[in-house]
Amino acid sequence: MSDQWWGHAVLYQVYLRSFADGNGDGYGDLAGLRSRLGHIRDLGADAIWVSPWFPSPMRDGGYDVADYQGIDPMFGTLDDAARLIADAHSAGLRVLLDIVPNHTSDRHPWFLEALEAAEGSAARQRYYFRDGKGPGGSLPPNDWPSAFGGPAWSRTTGPDGRPGQWYLHLFAPEQPDLNWSCSEVRADFEKVFRFWCDLGVDGFRLDAVPAIGKDARLPPAGIEFNDVFSPSGWPETPLWDGDTVHEVLRRWRDVARSYKPEKALFGEVIVNGPERLARYLRDDELHSVFAFELSRAPWSAPAFHAAIEGILDGPWPGRARPTWFLSSHDEVRPVTRYAPGTAGTSTASSPVRDLALGQARARAALLLMLALPGPACIYQGEELGLWQVEDLPLELLQDPIVARTGDARKSRDGCRVPLPWDAGAPTYGFSTSGPSWLPQPPAWASLTAASQRRTPGSTFRLTKRAVELRRELPELAGTGFEWQQLGAGVLAFRRGPRFACLTNFDAAPLELPGRARVLLASGPLSEEGHLPPGTTVWLACPPG
Repeated sequence: MSDQWWGHAVLYQVYLRSFADGNGDGYGDLAGLRSRLGHIRDLGADAIWVSPWFPSPMRDGGYDVADYQGIDPMFGTLDDAARLIADAHSAGLRVLLDIVPNHTSDRHPWFLEALEAAEGSAARQRYYFRDGKGPGGSLPPNDWPSAFGGPAWSRTTGPDGRPGQWYLHLFAPEQPDLNWSCSEVRADFEKVFRFWCDLGVDGFRLDAVPAIGKDARLPPAGIEFNDVFSPSGWPETPLWDGDTVHEVLRRWRDVARSYKPEKALFGEVIVNGPERLARYLRDDELHSVFAFELSRAPWSAPAFHAAIEGILDGPWPGRARPTWFLSSHDEVRPVTRYAPGTAGTSTASSPVRDLALGQARARAALLLMLALPGPACIYQGEELGLWQVEDLPLELLQDPIVARTGDARKSRDGCRVPLPWDAGAPTYGFSTSGPSWLPQPPAWASLTAASQRRTPGSTFRLTKRAVELRRELPELAGTGFEWQQLGAGVLAFRRGPRFACLTNFDAAPLELPGRARVLLASGPLSEEGHLPPGTTVWLACPPG
């Protein structure tokens, strides 16, 4: 395993609860992941990014951490984690652990101590406890909103039953925000990083990084509680992306550099514009950040062009580059995003969508993404062409966004439905016995990993071949990139003089260059050799 591997890596995101169940309780776990590592290895990924496996009440799918140096019994034990890391390394895979620095669970020992402690105590300094405003302190301390809806403040109740101070949570009330101006918080997280590095992880995916950059004075932000939580649209705000975040990142990079080979730091960073994003990629901060532009672009050539150009033209310092991705545990799956149809709910019946067209477009988008310079990330199930499950029963939804907003359509659970492995087994091979924690659509029987491995032209085999070529072709290993003008509905670019990628977004078939050789296509070409709409092709081009 070489140093600086992250510069051209293909990551594979594992949402642990939904990947594979090894003990039959209906939830994915470390034993299940170990049993299916061969799938990720055969796909050709360089590393797996594993969602939080820490002890947690699971009020936000594990992103509410009660103990940063343990494993939730749902997932296994520390020994299971060590075995997973060893098995992954034996398979040529690195392991990135998802860390949540902005907030803990409200069941974390620190927060429980803070609730029992007096106002102004050291225990309360680890979080943001403040007196309320208005009569009897009945109003929140300021106007900061929560990303999950409503105010970012909840009021405590004292031992005598009377209302007490308020505490800050930019996400769910069960996720109180840590105070990163507190030296004890900073020192403790460095211990957490070293604990997992010493166990063998190769780096970290850092959740909601700009959220730790708050103005500790907590001034008003001028935002309504029910406004859309939109950091990318805020030019400057006291609750996000303040300068203090960069002090913390430099300390984390020092920890990463103290190991040989150096540990990798990938950040979830949503900020206002590429200039602010570039600050996170300075040589003494993160190795990469995730580029959200493609995951939010509608299906059109201009939208994809703008998303890609905005990243490629960014003022990136040094060799660091953003990581491309189309989907994640927080995003609507591409098949659904690109499928025309009626927007659905998650409560009654499936919306009417052209999923076949959505799958064709998702395959085209995936092939396009893997041709771009820099790292890329594939979310579990994307390599199978899975769609968003939009008809999950309301009583099964666990996403706290639903409880906060009352809107089941905003639930992220639809992209977290357990993977289908084998059509001939219960829960399609996800669980060894019991039902899965979310039901899988019957139509997924034709999309199982086992069947796609055997089927020429399947999405799995397309992805596998694309990752192989990405590694084999020297043009795709570099940073060269040049747009080609082939019409308003076509996105085309070259990577060096011998490689081209063309995506036809338009309604008319596109005639391919006569001297070019097709390396890979996301779907069948026409009999005349034209590129149909909703299709991407990789071409080997003769020089000149």
